[in-house]
Amino acid sequence: MIVDDHPMVRRGLKILLENFEDFETVADTGDGRMVLTLCDLFQPDVILTDLLMPSMNGIELTRLILAKYPLIKIIVLTSSVDETLIRDVLKAGATSYMLKSVSVDEIAKTIRAAYQNIPTLAPEAVNALISSIYPSEELGADLTKREREVLAFIVDGLHNPEIARRLFISTSTVKNHMNNIYSKLNTGSRTKVAALAVQYNLFIRSDPNTERQIR
Repeated sequence: MIVDDHPMVRRGLKILLENFEDFETVADTGDGRMVLTLCDLFQPDVILTDLLMPSMNGIELTRLILAKYPLIKIIVLTSSVDETLIRDVLKAGATSYMLKSVSVDEIAKTIRAAYQNIPTLAPEAVNALISSIYPSEELGADLTKREREVLAFIVDGLHNPEIARRLFISTSTVKNHMNNIYSKLNTGSRTKVAALAVQYNLFIRSDPNTERQIR
């Protein structure tokens, strides 16, 4: 089912999705108040819905649908990357959050994933959520020069022994730096540390040959 207050959007999505043999658009509407009635009639597996609509917003709509039909998967397809809206609709139970700028193939992948209860978040939505937790003007402000150098090698995918060799320090010292980095970035994930380092430009590259002291 497709829910969007713009008829052209609904029509366009319906036409595009008809090209996929495993999809059937059982209904579409621009009125959020009609959705429960349509669910009663057609019992859709997945609902594509806009977030900002005049009759009923996607957050309230998601709550109402899942209260009566908890097995329906809801995909928000919108133009908004507002962190509060993203967080609220996911808390309401939406499976996925995508932007209208994505290709129809990406929408198809998201529908198939949602049907299998696998969530999909647009990269812009992920960035908005991360930014709300780690404001860019504050994140990493207390990182030392050495910790930023270690981060550069984390971004490159190096493991602790190789980082130690490159910086001419001991592996235990690298571990200590990593523990400090985890603490300052409020995460225990090496992958997330690398992602944050790239997103907020937290790393620096220096010539390790200038420092050969074991620390």
